[in-house]
Amino acid sequence: MTKLILIVAAQILIFAAVASAGDLGRTMNGKHLGPYKKEKLTHLRVYWHDSVNGRNPSSVMIQQPVLNSSSLFGAITMMDDPLTLDVPSNSTVVGQAQGMYAAAAQGEIGFLMVMNFAFTTGKYNGSTITILGRNVVMSKVREMPVVGGSGIFRFARGYVEARTKSFDPKAGVAIVEYNCYILHY
Repeated sequence: MTKLILIVAAQILIFAAVASAGDLGRTMNGKHLGPYKKEKLTHLRVYWHDSVNGRNPSSVMIQQPVLNSSSLFGAITMMDDPLTLDVPSNSTVVGQAQGMYAAAAQGEIGFLMVMNFAFTTGKYNGSTITILGRNVVMSKVREMPVVGGSGIFRFARGYVEARTKSFDPKAGVAIVEYNCYILHY
């Protein structure tokens, strides 16, 4: 009798769990998310300033590359790079590029870029876009996808085009122009 009670109780619990699993998600109308507007395209141009040397580097290598790698394969670098409105490093800072880049290619210098552009001023203050993609730094133009965002850029998708404006390997400084094409609501 005790076994029968346990079996019936277990079946009731399983039935209840399966029945409530349907409550996990539901289809919603966008009106429930607040002011839901038409999708729009925003173009932003910012300059990414990466410095790996000096007294106050904005990027720090946290994993050394494998030995004898001309492509830096295996290296991982964390960054908190300033984003500016123009090429000079003393131009207006509008945000930070925060994340990491990892040397993921063995035959060329190619990075896996994982970063948020966190905007800190003006209309986009507090908003972010998330970029995740491949960056073959010796190419003139590199394209990487925008895979998400927050704030004004909630539900963001799109792409960025990166163009190196200057690179000084001795100083460990690179300035890259990012043209961001972002679809959002």
